Amino acid sequence: READHRAWTPVSYTVTRQNATVQGLTEGKAYFFRIAAENIIGMGPFTETTKEIVIRDPITVPDRPEDLEVKAVTKNSVTLTWNPPKYNGGSDITMYVLESRLIGKEKFHKVTKEKMLDRKYTVEGLKEGDTYEYRVSACNIVGQGKPSFCTKPITCKDEIAPPSLDLDFRDKLIVRVGEAFSLTGRYSGKPTPKVTWLKDDIVVKEDDRTKIKTTPSTLCLGILKSVREDSGKYCVTVENSTGSRKGFCQVNVVDRPSPPVGPVIFDEVHKDHMVVSWKPPLDDGGSEITNYIIEKKDAHRDLWMPVTSATVKTTCKIPKLLEGRDYQIRIYAENLYGISDPLISDEMKAKDRFRVPDAPEQPIIKDVTKNSAVVVWNKPYDGGKPITNYIVEKKETMSTRWVRVTKDPIFPSTQFKVPDLLEGCQYEFRVSAENEIGIGDPSPPSKPIFARDPIAKPSPPVNPEAVDKTKNSVDLSWQPPRHDGNGKIIGYLVEYQKVGDEEWKKANLTADSCPETKYKVTGLTEGLTYKFRVKAVNAAGESEPAYVPDPIEVKDRLEPPELILDANMAREQHVKAGDTLRLSAVIKGVPFPKVSWKKEDHEVSPKADIEVTGVGSKLEIRNTVHEDGGIYSLTVENPAGSKTVSVKVVVLDKPGPPRNLQVSEVRSDSCYLTWMEPEDDGGSVITNYVVERKDVASAQWVAISSTSKKRSHMAKYLMEGTQYLFRVAAENQFGRGPYVETVKPIKAMDPLHPPGPPKNLHHVDVDKTEVSLVWNRPDRDGGAEITGYLVEYQEDGADEWTKFQTVPMLDCVVTGL
Repeated sequence: READHRAWTPVSYTVTRQNATVQGLTEGKAYFFRIAAENIIGMGPFTETTKEIVIRDPITVPDRPEDLEVKAVTKNSVTLTWNPPKYNGGSDITMYVLESRLIGKEKFHKVTKEKMLDRKYTVEGLKEGDTYEYRVSACNIVGQGKPSFCTKPITCKDEIAPPSLDLDFRDKLIVRVGEAFSLTGRYSGKPTPKVTWLKDDIVVKEDDRTKIKTTPSTLCLGILKSVREDSGKYCVTVENSTGSRKGFCQVNVVDRPSPPVGPVIFDEVHKDHMVVSWKPPLDDGGSEITNYIIEKKDAHRDLWMPVTSATVKTTCKIPKLLEGRDYQIRIYAENLYGISDPLISDEMKAKDRFRVPDAPEQPIIKDVTKNSAVVVWNKPYDGGKPITNYIVEKKETMSTRWVRVTKDPIFPSTQFKVPDLLEGCQYEFRVSAENEIGIGDPSPPSKPIFARDPIAKPSPPVNPEAVDKTKNSVDLSWQPPRHDGNGKIIGYLVEYQKVGDEEWKKANLTADSCPETKYKVTGLTEGLTYKFRVKAVNAAGESEPAYVPDPIEVKDRLEPPELILDANMAREQHVKAGDTLRLSAVIKGVPFPKVSWKKEDHEVSPKADIEVTGVGSKLEIRNTVHEDGGIYSLTVENPAGSKTVSVKVVVLDKPGPPRNLQVSEVRSDSCYLTWMEPEDDGGSVITNYVVERKDVASAQWVAISSTSKKRSHMAKYLMEGTQYLFRVAAENQFGRGPYVETVKPIKAMDPLHPPGPPKNLHHVDVDKTEVSLVWNRPDRDGGAEITGYLVEYQEDGADEWTKFQTVPMLDCVVTGL
C-alpha cells in the first residue's frame, strides 16, 4: 500500500520463493509491504515492513572527480581545482577529500579537514623544494568514492613566466580634438608584472582627463576630451623579474589648423590687382595644409568676395580691383579636419605706386689698392618696382666730370670693385638705382680716397733663434714675417736684455742697418745670460717683437764634430767607369772641425777635387776608372773630439783579361782550351766568356763561343796541319774586357809518340878504329815519319854512352874508336 493510503493492494498470489519483485511502482512514492504464508489449510498472519520505503534507483558511492589541475605553485603553497564526478552515485555530493603524498613516501595524507564542498583549494605551509602529488575523492550519503587520477609531481617553488602582451591597438591612431580614446590590452606573467605607461619617454600621470586602469590581466589608458598636446608616441611597458615587453602607438590628435601667420604683406600693388603673401600657420592641426581660402572685401562694404580656395602657396594675386578703392584681404588655412580662423589684412588702396628709385645713401669705400677700390652702398626704396640695376660713377676730385665705371649691369649686389684707377690719384664715387620706370637720383659723393696700396705694420718675425755664440757675441737668425703689411720690410731691430734687468737695449739703432734675417749682437759680457727679441719694420712702423725662446749664456761654444751623411755616403757606393764620383756630408761642430779625406789610409788621388765649406765637405772625381775604387774615409776633428766615416767605392767597369790561357789535348780537328777568371771582375759578376781563333796565315779572328759561362772550351772543327792562335775575353754587364792570347801557334795534328827501337842491329865490318853497322826499321814510327837514327857507342865497362851522330839511312860507319 502507498504510505498515505490505507488500502492494501495484492502484488502476487503464488510466490513460492522467499523473495519477490514488486513492479508497477511510482518513482519517488513511499510504500509499505506485507507478506503472509499460505498452505492448503489457509493463509497465515501478515508481516509488515517496519518503515516506509521510497522508490528510487539504487545509491552507490560517487565516481572519481575529474580534471584535477594545478592552478598556481609558490615556494610554500599549491592551488588545485577539479570538476565534479560524472555520476554522483545517486545521491548529492556531501564533501570532497583532498589527499597528498610526499614523493618518496608510500601513504597519502588527507589535506582538507573541514567538510569542503568548494572545488578549489590552496594547500599552504609547504616546505620549499619538496615535491608532492595530489588526488581528490568525492563523498555522498553512501560514503567516499574512488580518488581521482594523481597530479604530476609538483615541486614547491615560485612560478616564473616572462611577461606577455596582447594589445588591442595598432601602431598609429588618429583622434579628432575633443574625442576620447583609449589604449587597451591584456598581459600575463609570473610574478605579476608591473605596468608603466610613457608618452614621448615621460611617465603618464593620471589627472582629470587621463585615466589608467590595470587589473591582474588587463591594462587600459584612457584620455577624455583629447587636445592637440595629447599627440605623441605612447609606450606601455610590462615588466617583471624575468624580462619586459613593450607596445607602442603613435597617437595623432588632429584639429583644424591655427590661422595663417600675419601680417599680410602687399608685395605688389597696382590699380587693378595686388599680390599678397603670408606665412603658414604655426600649427597645422596635425595634418598637412591642403589649401588656403582667400577672400577680398571693399573696405566700405560688408560683403566678402571669394578670390580662390585652390592655392597651396603662401602667395596670391588678387585680381579685378577698382582703382582708388581700399581693400582688405582675409585668408583661411584648411586641412582634412577643418578650416582655421581667418587672418585679416590692413586696408590697402588699389593704385599704381611706382616711381624711379630713391637716391642711395652716401656710399662707403673700402679695400683701396693702387689701382682699385670697393664701393659699398645700401639698397634705397625701389619706388614700388623692383630695382634692376645700379650705376656706379667715379671722378677725380679736381675734375667736374662723372664717369661710369662699367657698362655691365650691377645687380643684385650692393657693392662693386672699381678697377683701372691711376695710382696716386684722388677719387670720389656715387651710386644711382634703376627700375623699369627709370634711373633715380645719384647718392651724395663718397669721401675722397687716394688710389694706393694700404700699408699696415708687419707681423712679427718668425722663429728667431740663437745659431752661434762666442764669449762676447751671439749670432741670431730668424725668418721674415708672414705678413709685410703691404709695405716693403725696411729691416729689423734687434734688442737684448740682461736677465734680471727691466730695460731692453738696442743692438742696432736703425732698421736699415739690419736688412737681412740675421744679426751678430756684439759687446756682451762673458758669463752673463741675456734675452733677445727682434722686430720687423716697414713704412707703417715696427711689428710686435718676436722673442728668442730661451735666455742665452754668453760663452765660447764647444761642440764635438757631427757628420750628417748624404745618400752618396752609404756603406757602399757604386759608380760606373767614366762617370763622376761624388761623396759629401754635412759637418757640424764648434769650432768648425778640420776635414781630411783618405783612401785606404793614404792620400786621395790628385785628380780628386775636395771642397770644404762652413757646413760640409765634398769629394769629386771625374771620369772615374777602375783604380779609383776602394775605401774612402772622411775624418772631422776639433778640440771636442773627432769622427770618421768610411764608404766603399766600387767603380763598375769591364773585366780584366782572363789568366793562364792553356791549350791541351791537341788533335787533328780539335783542342781543349782552359783559363782562369780575371783578377779584376770590374765590380760586376762576369756573365760570359768570348773565345776566338785565327789561322796564322789569316788576319781575321773568328768567334767560336760567346755565351760560355765556364772557364774552358773544346775548340772543334780544326783543319789538320793548320796552325792556329786562340784568344779569350771576359764580359760583364758593362762590356767586354781585353783578350788574352795563346803565346805560340798550335798545330792541328794528332799527338806524336817516340818511334820504336830499330830492329836487328849488327855489324858487317870491323877495323881497328871503325865499325860498319846496319839495322832494320822499327815496327812503329810513333805517328810521324822517321827523320833519322841516333847512333851512340860505349866503351866496355864505362857507364856513359857517347853520341856519335844522327844518320838518315839504315847504316852507319862509326869511326874514331
